[in-house]
Amino acid sequence: MNVNPTRMELKKLKARLKTAVRGHKLLKDKTDEMVRRFSAIIRQNKVLREEVEKDVSAVLKQFSVARSLMSKSQIELAFAMPTISVDFNCGVNNIMSVAVPALTVTENESKEKYPYAFADITSEADYSVELVGKVLVKLIRLAEVEKACSMLADEIEKSKRRVNALEYVMIPNLNETIRYIAEKLEENDRSSRTRLMKVKSMLEARG
Repeated sequence: MNVNPTRMELKKLKARLKTAVRGHKLLKDKTDEMVRRFSAIIRQNKVLREEVEKDVSAVLKQFSVARSLMSKSQIELAFAMPTISVDFNCGVNNIMSVAVPALTVTENESKEKYPYAFADITSEADYSVELVGKVLVKLIRLAEVEKACSMLADEIEKSKRRVNALEYVMIPNLNETIRYIAEKLEENDRSSRTRLMKVKSMLEARG
């Protein structure tokens, strides 16, 4: 670092080093805790994704069966009107100072479970419609968890870069500069003492 080798500058750099070391420890502890939280959410995400994929696969299989037994117009009728409505609210959760989405979904089932005439629709289609309604809430929950994972991953990456910058760049530079100033001051002190001793000896020789 390009600084003047003075005692005042040395004092300032030592204060900066102390702050950098403390900041590095706090930031590293925060990063480690974020990684721990992230790991827990990742496990939750894995379980939820497996459930959703299983449910979606069941819906598609059931839909294929229903489609093979009905005309295109009947299929469109069966899936044109939703069996449930939902109230959807978007809030925010704070995870280690990272604002992640918090989605709240409330199902409102209609009075009629199937909003069409049973004479026109097969039981396979009934079951398909029922499965589609059930998977909706899980899909929204999965979206919430995966977004939280993505945001935490980005923040962990940024935090790790800051930790590395402090550990491998800033703190070593400060230590090196402090050593340089300390050595320079010692050298100046030795030079000053040497000059004083020479002056003293000269004065004594004259006296």
